[in-house]
Amino acid sequence: MKKQHLPTKVCATCQRPFTWRKKWEKVWDDVRYCSERCRRARSSRK
Repeated sequence: MKKQHLPTKVCATCQRPFTWRKKWEKVWDDVRYCSERCRRARSSRK
């Protein structure tokens, strides 16, 4: 599949779009953050 056809989401912390990754294949519906850094920073953004 070409990169432009991959699904995208918006990060809950930084509000930037990010694309599907192979490591998220089974949990794509649960992914909310674009990176580990954004996941850790989620509580400080409230």
